[in-house]
Amino acid sequence: MILTGPAITAAVRAGEITIDPYDPAHVSPNAYDWRLGDTLRVCAGQLDAAAPTAYTEQTIPSSGLVLQPGLLYLGVTHERTGSEAYAQLLNGDRTIGSLGIWVHVSAPLGHQGHAIRWTLEIRAARPVRVYPGMTFGKLVFLTTQGTAASYQRQLAKYATTEGIDISRLYEEIGGGRR
Repeated sequence: MILTGPAITAAVRAGEITIDPYDPAHVSPNAYDWRLGDTLRVCAGQLDAAAPTAYTEQTIPSSGLVLQPGLLYLGVTHERTGSEAYAQLLNGDRTIGSLGIWVHVSAPLGHQGHAIRWTLEIRAARPVRVYPGMTFGKLVFLTTQGTAASYQRQLAKYATTEGIDISRLYEEIGGGRR
């Protein structure tokens, strides 16, 4: 079941959901409107699942940054979110999609117990200017059923992620190519 906006607000107040920084104006009927952070990693070269991804890092200036088609951008959410009580789904929204931006299409699930600033996979269909702190998508909180197993207490690759993180699939492919 998806939490309603008033249920999200109540859970934040009760300490069951972390949204930092939290702005009640970003609560919508069934979600929280998350914002784009101020840093992007640009992955312009050939990508190889068996090797760490090469990137350059850019700060998005207040005047904005134009995303270019054909590049993979790894971004980060402005907010750190999480909950021991609820799972999360992070998605782009209609306004971003209408600009030709695909955001976070491959890994929308935030496991119960995972409190992070999300790494975002961003692609642009056409050149488009983005700004730090702009609303970029919706975060939905879901009730879970069964015995809780906090992600933070698992031996998972991304359990300690606290910002932009490249793919670590290379750790599974023979320890990575050198």
